Amino acid sequence: MLLRVTKAFCIMGLLGLTIFGQKGVDTQTQKIKEDASRTTSRQTDATRSFDWGKGKTKTRDLLPNPYRFTARRDALIEIVMEALKEKQILLDEAASRVKDGIIITQPFVFAKGAVTTKSELTQYGVVEYEDSAWSRAQYTLTIEVQGIDAMANNVSVIAKVEGRSGNGIGSEWRTVPSSGIAEDEFLAKLVELVTGRSPERIVKTQP
Repeated sequence: MLLRVTKAFCIMGLLGLTIFGQKGVDTQTQKIKEDASRTTSRQTDATRSFDWGKGKTKTRDLLPNPYRFTARRDALIEIVMEALKEKQILLDEAASRVKDGIIITQPFVFAKGAVTTKSELTQYGVVEYEDSAWSRAQYTLTIEVQGIDAMANNVSVIAKVEGRSGNGIGSEWRTVPSSGIAEDEFLAKLVELVTGRSPERIVKTQP
């Protein structure tokens, strides 16, 4: 009799441990399911929306050249001189006739070194010399303020773009046709100073 009672208690104890173990597994499984649910319900990188265009440089067409400004001629000439100063371009005093509205600059070096000069030169000019190693690039601006009436003037800008090229024996300055970027950048600075608003920067697409 005692043996049967002992066996019964042992069986009941084993059943209790099994049930407790099963409850532990169920709790853990439930926690795993809950964690998995949280993970899958969270927004993934694939479903997030990105504004790829935000902060990118906007492009525009070249500004009209000549560009018409509503301002007195003397005031506009002063603003032209201020624009040159801000862009750190020096005036060629001997060649210029400032009072007549003819302003010519000294050559402005915008690229140095064999690594970057070619890419910069192809932005500002049309390069057709494939056999040259370019080491420097510069441009010279000729700016003319042309009066229309008492309160309107046209400003035209012409850039002479040059690159210093070499072939291993010697080097020389070569003039290349302007792409219009140098003229446009100066006109954009002038528009900014006259109106207080700056046109978006234009970026030339590489061929």
